[in-house]
Amino acid sequence: MENKNLTIYEKVKTVPEEAKKQITGGRLKGMTDIKPMWRIEKLTEIFGPAGLGWYTKTINKEIIDGANNEKIAVVDIELYVNYKQPLGLEEDLWSKAIEGSGGSSFISNEKNGLYTSDECFKMAYTDALSVACKALGMGADVYWGDSKYQTNNQEDEQKQTTKKVTSKATPNQLAILNKLTEEDKQKIYAQYNVTTLEELTVVQASEVIGRIKKGGSK
Repeated sequence: MENKNLTIYEKVKTVPEEAKKQITGGRLKGMTDIKPMWRIEKLTEIFGPAGLGWYTKTINKEIIDGANNEKIAVVDIELYVNYKQPLGLEEDLWSKAIEGSGGSSFISNEKNGLYTSDECFKMAYTDALSVACKALGMGADVYWGDSKYQTNNQEDEQKQTTKKVTSKATPNQLAILNKLTEEDKQKIYAQYNVTTLEELTVVQASEVIGRIKKGGSK
């Protein structure tokens, strides 16, 4: 049975590939961003032209202090949408305020010094609109599968895996391996293409010690 409460959500949750862009720098590197005009297009498609089917009200604009002498532009908005068209109603039915807050750098510390942006409020507004639209389910598929927490955890796991693969054997591991006979050491050198035990990685040393504990071949 179709859930009518999801009527709008289902229409706006999927983002076409051409409306996506990868974030290539900063703390959100690797995440997917959504091009702002796609949201405008979907609002217009679902609710009607701006000012008739939907509109925003800016309720706050301010500059706040950030770290290292940086300053941030903050914009708070209220989004209002008319549910007549998407829900097939006979009369207008305007939503209550759908709030959204956004921010963008006004003065930022860059490699060549402080940089002042004359588009900070415009960018902060765009960010605030994206937050408000998210409450309608807009772009939900992207946010479900590309959360910054998931991305950061994946990066941390990858770093830990890389560290294990490349890190050399620990002193405790070497202490165990140095007790082996010269013949057993030669077998290890041949297997892992090394000339000393110190060249073994943590993973390789762990494999050898595991076989020793099981009583198998070195």
